[in-house]
Amino acid sequence: MKKITTILFLLISLVTFGQGTIKESLLVKSKAMGKDIKYSIYLPSDYDKTNRNYPVLYLLHGYTDDETGWTQFGEAGRIADETIKSSAAPAMIIVMPDAGVTFYINNADGKQKYEDFFINELIPHVEATYRARPKKEFRAVAGLSMGGYGTMIMALKHTELFAAAAPLSGAFWTDDDITAMPAERWEGLFAGLFGKGAGKERLSENWYRNSIFRIIETTPLEKLKSVKYYIDCGDDDFLIKGNMALHSALIDKTVPHEFRVRDGGHTWTYWRTALPEVMKFAGQSFTR
Repeated sequence: MKKITTILFLLISLVTFGQGTIKESLLVKSKAMGKDIKYSIYLPSDYDKTNRNYPVLYLLHGYTDDETGWTQFGEAGRIADETIKSSAAPAMIIVMPDAGVTFYINNADGKQKYEDFFINELIPHVEATYRARPKKEFRAVAGLSMGGYGTMIMALKHTELFAAAAPLSGAFWTDDDITAMPAERWEGLFAGLFGKGAGKERLSENWYRNSIFRIIETTPLEKLKSVKYYIDCGDDDFLIKGNMALHSALIDKTVPHEFRVRDGGHTWTYWRTALPEVMKFAGQSFTR
């Protein structure tokens, strides 16, 4: 009986070895948002076994998802375990905040200041609560769709904070895309973020403050080059044109970056296969 118990223990140990911990829907108080904001977090398997500090990947969800999108549909815990165990990426903390449908920015009327929350409240909370390495070279940001846009917002506007940025199927629009957008779509998605209007009236101050292409155009080259970029979008994705425009804009500014177009669409199947490469890319920026 003792022998059987020992064998069972060994089998259980083999199955669970290398598994990190996922904690979902934790809360952080936010003055910028005027409410508590939820986030989920992945802690690597050796987090409770050592006193070391870890680099952090902020992983952003897409439109209509929440802080559980990457943990449940994206299988972030399993993928992180496998990627770290294979030594393709170093052990890291992964933070997945809820952003609602804010697009990760401060909106036009100033009532939802998600960018302020992320930069001034979430990052300090993570670094005060967990053993996170509190320097630019140990922070990366990535995300899908709306979160891909949020990834570039955070990385381009706060180049002093992030070493790497990896947008997946990012939601990127040019000025022409915005002015030509059907009224119903504009009112449903963007009027609350950038302001009401039609045609060129939509190119408001808040639009230009958060236009990826305007930010690239006006940011000093030295700052742009201080972040490493990895852009990935499926060839069947309805957002591929905007991602190609981003690729072109970075080429025009001579900003080094990785650009991948793979077979696939705007699906979790695509993003799950992208996550190991994102972790690998972020890990390379964390490694000296």
